[in-house]
This record gives sequence, C-alpha cells and structure tokens, in this order.
Amino acid sequence: MKVGLSFSRCIRDIVEARVLYEDVLVIVARTDFDPHNDAHWKGIWEGYRYGGMSNPEWANAEPNMSEEEASDIYRHATKQLYDGGKLHQPRQFGAHPARLPYHWLDTFAPEEEIAKNPAAQKAWDNYKLLAGLS
Repeated sequence: MKVGLSFSRCIRDIVEARVLYEDVLVIVARTDFDPHNDAHWKGIWEGYRYGGMSNPEWANAEPNMSEEEASDIYRHATKQLYDGGKLHQPRQFGAHPARLPYHWLDTFAPEEEIAKNPAAQKAWDNYKLLAGLS
C-alpha cells in the first residue's frame, strides 16, 4: 500500500498507470478543494496545467487528447480518490504541510499478519535480508 504526499504528482502517477488506484491507502494533499465543484476543479486544473500558484505538474498531461478530455481523466481519478475517502486535505483543518521532494511512502502489513501467510512471510524475510545488505 502507498501513502501519497503530493496531490498533483500522485494523481499524475495514477493517471499514467505508474501507481494503481487499488495500491493507494491515502493521499495527504496540500490542497483544499472539492473535485465535484466546477469552479474548484477549474482552479486546480489550471494551476497544475499552466502553473502560477502551483508547479505545472500536469503541463504535458495527455498530449494526444483535447484539453477537455485530459481534464476529465484527471478529474475522474481525483473524484474516485475523494469519494473513496482516500484524499485527505489537512488545509481544510488549518494545517499547512510542507512540500517534500518525494511523494510516495510504502507501507507494510504488521508482522503478525505476514506470519499468517507463508508466502508473504518468505517474501518479507527475503526483503529484510536484502535491505540489510545495503
């Protein structure tokens, strides 16, 4: 499972199929918007598409599509996360998290859960062995 730390960069990874929706536990975003609100979405799309108040993370998004089609794809992915409770926006509660140079964290199941599955236990043991070599 993955925890995302940047709305724009994480959504781009999901739309570009570098990360599967099913693998996302939550995205902790530095935003405060509702993707179902057309005015909110327009501001988010234009900000990440063209820059200004934000980095233009989506400047080259879907180059073979119309602007409307590209926006619809990004908005659909955003609504899916939002409606699924996977988009947490601390700014809605007065917090202002800092932008970090990385945008995904990987999570692991508790060891007692891994121990219930022999294949998962073997994979976990191999991972720990390899991680110890570096």
